[in-house]
Amino acid sequence: MISKRFGMIASAAAASALLLTACNGSDYETGAAAPTAGATAGQEAGQDGARQLNFLSGTAQQNKAQPKTGDWANSPGKPAEKPAAKKWVQLSASKAGNLDPVVVNGAGFTLYRFDPDDAKPSKSNCNDACAVTWPPVVVAPGGKIFIDGVKKSDVGVVKRDDGSLQVTVGGWPVYRFSKDLKPGDTNGQGVGGTWFGVTPDGKKAGAPEAGAPAGGKAASSVTLSDEKNFGDPSEGLAGAGCQNVGRDNAASSLQASGSLKIWSEKDCKGKSQVVNGNVADLSTIGFDNTVSSVFLG
Repeated sequence: MISKRFGMIASAAAASALLLTACNGSDYETGAAAPTAGATAGQEAGQDGARQLNFLSGTAQQNKAQPKTGDWANSPGKPAEKPAAKKWVQLSASKAGNLDPVVVNGAGFTLYRFDPDDAKPSKSNCNDACAVTWPPVVVAPGGKIFIDGVKKSDVGVVKRDDGSLQVTVGGWPVYRFSKDLKPGDTNGQGVGGTWFGVTPDGKKAGAPEAGAPAGGKAASSVTLSDEKNFGDPSEGLAGAGCQNVGRDNAASSLQASGSLKIWSEKDCKGKSQVVNGNVADLSTIGFDNTVSSVFLG
């Protein structure tokens, strides 16, 4: 009798183990990979968070998301300084400005990646003041990620230092830019030489080669004006490659037919910014009386 009872207990335990394995298996089908051997606490937390999410094909509108929720909650306008985790976010392969393709959210705002972050394993290194200027795309546990033109296998989440779950594309944590004020803006492209729109597979959208500007037709000349709105006096530069300006740190506006990169120091060093076409007021991008060199062509 005792032997028979132990046999029944062993059978029940085995059945429970099989049931647990089956349940865990279905969890991984939500789009997250099973934890790998040697994974860090942050990786495992991100994987756990992903297993709690729902990955749905199509847009929020196609899935009949509620108005004023998720990506629609605080748009149009600036992102919240400390964005709350959303019930849903949308990742759509789209076009914004000269970036094609680039990922945008459900409200049409461009999403960016940050070079100092890590993708393997995923890790965000943008916190505190950085996260105010570049609000991370965060989603609540149990929330939804609508996928539109982005492969499910390229989407995930990573646990941030504050414990929230940040969406990743191709392993790269993604962000909005606080100075993108309307859908389609790409004011964050090339900022500091480290911020770029993110492509549907996690690469840099319109990434520059060497010191060249990002995206669109490259300008072969530029006119730098000492006054806002292109007022005189002014000076022109033309050619290809890095050009030092004649009047250092004097420009307040510029005119160009295409994209170029402006730098805060001579010989294309220091702080940089990619611009596309005319800029009537360089103070709007933090470059008033700051341009010392430009990269053309």
